[in-house]
Amino acid sequence: MKASASKADVGVTPPGVQIPLSPPINMSLFSPLHESRHGREEIDARLKVLEQKGFVKRLWEKDPTLWHTGPAHHQIIRNALGWLNLVEQEIEFLPRIKALVESVCADGFKNILLLGMGGSSLSAEVFRTIFGIVPGFPELHVLDSTIPAQIKRIENQIDLAKTLFIISSKSGRTIETISLYQYFFNQVQKIKGDQAGTHFIAITDPASPLSVLARKNQFRDLFLGAPDVGGRYSALSHFGIIPAALMGVNVERLLYRAKQMVVSCGADIPPAQNPGVLLGVTLSELAKLGRDKITFIASPAIQSFSTWLSQLIAESTGKEEVGIVPISDEPPGNPDVYGYDRIFVYIHYAGESETEPDKITALKNAGFPIIQAQISDFLNLGQAFFLWEMATAIAGALLRINPFDQPNVQESKDCTQLLLDEFKRKGELREDLPLVIEQGISIFCDDRNKNWLKAYKTVSEILADHLNQINLGDYVAFNVYLERSDVVHQALAAMRLAIRDKKKVATLLDYGPRFLHSTGQLHKGGANCGLFIQITSDDLEDVAIPGEIFTFGLLKSAQAEGDFKSLAQGRRRIIRIHLGSDVAAGLNCLQQVMDTILSQ
Repeated sequence: MKASASKADVGVTPPGVQIPLSPPINMSLFSPLHESRHGREEIDARLKVLEQKGFVKRLWEKDPTLWHTGPAHHQIIRNALGWLNLVEQEIEFLPRIKALVESVCADGFKNILLLGMGGSSLSAEVFRTIFGIVPGFPELHVLDSTIPAQIKRIENQIDLAKTLFIISSKSGRTIETISLYQYFFNQVQKIKGDQAGTHFIAITDPASPLSVLARKNQFRDLFLGAPDVGGRYSALSHFGIIPAALMGVNVERLLYRAKQMVVSCGADIPPAQNPGVLLGVTLSELAKLGRDKITFIASPAIQSFSTWLSQLIAESTGKEEVGIVPISDEPPGNPDVYGYDRIFVYIHYAGESETEPDKITALKNAGFPIIQAQISDFLNLGQAFFLWEMATAIAGALLRINPFDQPNVQESKDCTQLLLDEFKRKGELREDLPLVIEQGISIFCDDRNKNWLKAYKTVSEILADHLNQINLGDYVAFNVYLERSDVVHQALAAMRLAIRDKKKVATLLDYGPRFLHSTGQLHKGGANCGLFIQITSDDLEDVAIPGEIFTFGLLKSAQAEGDFKSLAQGRRRIIRIHLGSDVAAGLNCLQQVMDTILSQ
């Protein structure tokens, strides 16, 4: 849903103008029944300990021992805490951002297409969906997919001759982003020739391969990010602010309001009055008590913020066999469909009537802890970004993990690269034989389960066995390598709700390959309580990648297979369902099978 933006929300205010600051986000914790059971006593005790130990002061001093005891981790942590001072740095950069916006508008660009993955794209996606199209500014689009149909759909929506491309990659070597750049640069060259570079800007770290590429191909501009800020903590950096400014968001007001939240979470604010510390302690203490499924219920206008939160929390906390599992876009149900492992975060936008007050009241009355936040203005999103970054970092410290690395993301990338290297050597991508082929649907499993699953003769039998492995406290994840269309999303949303209501477990629906850079870390590095259903299909039309011998379709297949292998190596419960070329028919058949199984 695209929300409308008021005139006060858009444009860049001239330097030196004083901006009135709004109050911080309103947040409170509700524990109506048996407060000690919900962790109230544990939360209060932890806050006192943190005050005694000078925790907040040490955090702002960037003390790595708050998070981990290992020297190797200390080096990673020291190089990942730049987000604490990021807002001030970005405010100093506003004149250059303003100049860019003015030049882009003056040159008549009608569209902006951001090519990126994970932390390099998700905050921009939040701005795009929340602020919508701002009159007088280009329309922002975000492409974070290697699915050929997704790429062609975006390409058909824009006029390449009037589109500015943002190539957004911290490392400057992300395979999806660089492949998308190669494709679109080649397409623009056909129109603009040697002037193609004037349609591109890059946001990347200093000395990255992308920075070299940008200079070589004479990009319109190159913005170097802060190397001590990780991707998922970069919403208030160039990666989020430049796309927002180009689409017309008043990023100066947004940053000054974010600065107020930074002050509210400062080193001199006691833990019990510090909103970032209070939220982080609440999340970690409840997770220790078994409430490790944080479920976001948000007003429609700000729903996309939950997707950004999911990456932040999953990739930061999901490692060393622990983690907080974020659940977004799962419509609220009656209290009896939830297990004890749930905690709810209700984020209400003040510009909309409360759409779910009865559901929230019912959950409170049933004894579920609920964190309630209100965003009174879209420009307060900067406050929300910083608040949750602070809270997630603190939750990581109290869970005794390093929230700033992502070892299993690299593991999945390595599996994909091995498959691509094999393709380059042999000219084909090896694929295992399916266990069953029925009505155009094929079922695959890992070697560990192949011997006993091959006794089953139907899709229904295999899927029923897979779902029967679900235990209370688990979560079920649909890992989907399909085009994100309304038809696909509605069918899969119905399946995940059917599983939740029957099995009383949390459910996730993520689209590949984007989730490999977010919740994929949790899937592989967190507690082994996930049950996975990977869904793939054939491509009706493939798209070549200039300069490569493999196509986007083959890259997508290698990523899905690499993800599958990585999960299987971690002894995760996983099957793959391949829908063939008729995705709609395959989903319809799968939904019927699922309904039959769950009705028994």
